[in-house]
Amino acid sequence: MYLDAEQVTISLPWGALVEALDDIFTRTVHSPVRHHHHLHVPGDPDATLLLMPAWIEGQYLGVKQVNVFPGNSGRGQPGLSGHYLLSCARTGHHLAQFEANELTARRTAAASALAARYLAREDSRELLMVGAGRMGRRLIPAHRAVRPIERVRIWDIHETGAQALAAELRDEGLDAQAVPADGLAEAAGRADIISCATLSPEPLIHGEWLTPGTHLDLVGSFTPFMREADDEVMRRGAVFVDTREGALSETGDLIDPIASGVIGETDILADFPDLCGGKHPGRAALADPDRAITVFKSVGASVEDLAAAILAYERCRD
Repeated sequence: MYLDAEQVTISLPWGALVEALDDIFTRTVHSPVRHHHHLHVPGDPDATLLLMPAWIEGQYLGVKQVNVFPGNSGRGQPGLSGHYLLSCARTGHHLAQFEANELTARRTAAASALAARYLAREDSRELLMVGAGRMGRRLIPAHRAVRPIERVRIWDIHETGAQALAAELRDEGLDAQAVPADGLAEAAGRADIISCATLSPEPLIHGEWLTPGTHLDLVGSFTPFMREADDEVMRRGAVFVDTREGALSETGDLIDPIASGVIGETDILADFPDLCGGKHPGRAALADPDRAITVFKSVGASVEDLAAAILAYERCRD
């Protein structure tokens, strides 16, 4: 069985995918640290091979392979390609292969929606999307699947991109507007949920902008040299992550404020195993749930890929 990007999309509706992620974080999943391998490419910059395995004993085994070949840009070809291979963990037989870019994008957006279900106010109606790229287009419907979003405001470093995405959403009947380049602070102060998916090396969201009750979803900072939120965000917010191990080692949004003493590792209140397993109820457990500022930082995990692949396979098989 092979599922291309369109088939992956059809096989992973938001509601079912959020539930699959919620479930898998309550199960025993083996997920070794991601493998990095560097490849010499004659005449081109070095390439990188990434391997991300995860398995549930006796049930499913999955591996995501991502190839990063920077030299392809000079040939007008994509620099990144990937696939996901799902196998039976009892016999080793291959079950299905998936186009990995869409699988990854959808499970990432669904993880943010899962976090919002635990951490965003139930009456959240205005979403600010920071970043109008591939992830922004998926994060908006994912958040709408778990909260009654009525208004979407979009900010992007390239304002034309924000305008284009807003126009697409209006065509779908949604109240959507692009935020001017100099309007990010005002939009952040009005939003119930702020979702960020950018490649910014410097903080875009400042803690002083946030109003009580806001939920901040940080997706884009996936290396120690990237940041989407400043120190004041972390100082004011109740901080949650997808996985502690990944978040503490991979994102500048946490590495920098911890290194400078703004927060400590113990200030991270819970991760997905805690939230999904009932060890921490999320916003409901905070001192003032209606006014608390919550922050969710994700870096991604192979367990999420496995959950998405299992769901897509079982829906198509059935």
